[in-house]
Amino acid sequence: MEFHTGRLIDHVHLRVKDLEASHTFYAAVLTALGKGGQLLKTEDHFNIDELWVDRADGYTSKVHLAFQAADRVAVERFHRAGLAAGGKDNGAPGERPYHPGYYGAFLIDPDGNNIEAVFHGPSTRTAESVVVTPK
Repeated sequence: MEFHTGRLIDHVHLRVKDLEASHTFYAAVLTALGKGGQLLKTEDHFNIDELWVDRADGYTSKVHLAFQAADRVAVERFHRAGLAAGGKDNGAPGERPYHPGYYGAFLIDPDGNNIEAVFHGPSTRTAESVVVTPK
């Protein structure tokens, strides 16, 4: 089976109550996934790749967001790091029945979003990321 990614979502925007608590949580789980050093922070928001997070002005987001993990060990690091950074367990690391090889873990972030790390099993990617250069 062949999967295509990187063609549909431009970005995901989360609105949060406590920007610092969310930054602590996302910095921890993204570092556990090997992406924490790419997180950019200002006074008003933080972002990494397609994820943008800022303070709520009247409402907070409620979404399910799944991050890609390089392997099962990264899924387990994500779960431990998220719990240590204030997340709540919503499903310990383990196999899921979604398809053979699906290995995931779920956390509830400080604002109630369901955050997952998933490893789909060994695969080959055509590219590590997509590079976009404005004309």
